[in-house]
Amino acid sequence: MSKVDEDGRRVVKYWGSGVFDMKEKLSKIQGNQVPFVSIALVVINIVTFLISEHDGGHLFDVGALSVNGVLVNGEYGRFLWSMFLHADVEHIMNNMVILYFMGTMIEKEIGHLPYGIIYFLSGIGGGLLSLYVKLRSGNPVGSVGASGAIFGLDGLLLAMVLFYRKPMPMVTPLRVILMIALSLYSGLTADNIDNAAHYGGVLTGLILGALFCLVKRYSKGSGNVNPFGEDDDLD
Repeated sequence: MSKVDEDGRRVVKYWGSGVFDMKEKLSKIQGNQVPFVSIALVVINIVTFLISEHDGGHLFDVGALSVNGVLVNGEYGRFLWSMFLHADVEHIMNNMVILYFMGTMIEKEIGHLPYGIIYFLSGIGGGLLSLYVKLRSGNPVGSVGASGAIFGLDGLLLAMVLFYRKPMPMVTPLRVILMIALSLYSGLTADNIDNAAHYGGVLTGLILGALFCLVKRYSKGSGNVNPFGEDDDLD
């Protein structure tokens, strides 16, 4: 017996208060069905790319993640700005396709705010590791792209399949691990790829995702609480 059925019976028996209870639950469900954070991220990335193609490299000068820009000039906003810049059409197309399809799925599961927070923190985590590697190696080249944040979604997805008690058809730990491994390997075999940002992103997403799942699961003192919703029964 689903919660919707129970709410339906409650409306029949207690029309006055039950109908508002059902509307509130349905509004919560429907609210998560529109992944507006993922859609907004894709749109902003595409618009930013189109602008960067005609601004003479200004956005790259002020937004690319580099040791000089962050540590010398103190421009810490580059951790965020660099996540919206892409080198070419292939770069942005690859990232936006993954962001849209994987991002919308995850956002519908965990909600808009947690999704957005983990996305940006993963991008920052990837940027921190990238900056550390650049500093150690003396690499002055700046980095751009949403890859660190998107790899964070990979890590988050892995945390979901490991700690999410609600079944997720066709998504298993082995499949997610293989997907991450292949993505990381692809970066290692390509040129001009900031692999440190990928590693930092996936690790940040995995850690934050695991913490989020565990906190939500046990926040009500029960191991059977859905970590991505409220009062849902898990089989």
